[in-house]
Amino acid sequence: MNSVLKLGFLASRNGSGVRAIVGAIEAGELAGEARILVSNRSGAPALAFATEHGVQTTVIPTLPDPEAADATLVAALTSADVELVILSGYLRKLGRETLRAYSGRVLNIHPALLPKFGGPGMYGRRVHDAVAAARETVTGACVHIVDAEYDHGAVIASIEVPLTVGDTAEEIERKVTAVEPELFVETLKRIAAGELELPGGGPTP
Repeated sequence: MNSVLKLGFLASRNGSGVRAIVGAIEAGELAGEARILVSNRSGAPALAFATEHGVQTTVIPTLPDPEAADATLVAALTSADVELVILSGYLRKLGRETLRAYSGRVLNIHPALLPKFGGPGMYGRRVHDAVAAARETVTGACVHIVDAEYDHGAVIASIEVPLTVGDTAEEIERKVTAVEPELFVETLKRIAAGELELPGGGPTP
């Protein structure tokens, strides 16, 4: 029997992962509840999407006072009864209070096969530029636990994407982007079904 995942989302831009996961919930494919979406940018398209789909939203800017923003974020997630936090293109490092409150229960998807092409500054097109420059024959995406270091937490799911010699960063990005949403949704399905246990705890059936 599946447990119902109470999900909170953090997004800075379009939130493609949010869109895929909310779509799976609405289609009855994923046992989950989208409890809240938080963005650090008031103009993030993900906010409009969430509102259209009946998901609570809030904007918490992080630059003026990161520590205060961290405390506000924990309060917002807790108030929404969030059990599992999903990063969907969230371009700010999480603070200590959020990581403490949700230790082992924050997931991110990275557009490469960690530990390669991860770390500070390695996000979006920068990752694919690096993969292209390295002339890799295989890349991919992976879902990992978020901790205090960029792209450092345990990888809990991954998918390989074969590349063709001469693929540009744009072509690599297109190939990886095509598989990320399904990987994220399938990973959450396995968590909800009790087939995948999070290393630091987290929701269990």
